[in-house]
Amino acid sequence: MELDYVALGARIRHIRKSKGMTQNFLAEQVGIEPSNISHIERAVSKVGLSTLVKMANVFGCSVDDLLCDSISCEREAFENQLVELSKDCSPKELRMLTDMARALKESMRKREYDG
Repeated sequence: MELDYVALGARIRHIRKSKGMTQNFLAEQVGIEPSNISHIERAVSKVGLSTLVKMANVFGCSVDDLLCDSISCEREAFENQLVELSKDCSPKELRMLTDMARALKESMRKREYDG
């Protein structure tokens, strides 16, 4: 499987925004120019391994979490994201998320979704 730089950039942008970080802040923490963050997020340029590791450290996540769209052991990374997503949910929100996930899963299997 080849590295999906578009998905990686989108994931970096999503995590950065969810943590309330600006591109300037992330660039400063990682030690690169802010324009490089923009290029990485838009997949205009490829991110180097050392920069990717630094980003994971700044985000407080694993490199697997950033690369989950491109790795064969993606299941664990996605399961970790579901756990992280649910951490601040109330019992009612968890029940609703579970109901929606179950309905979506059933619908995908009925339509033989292979994504």
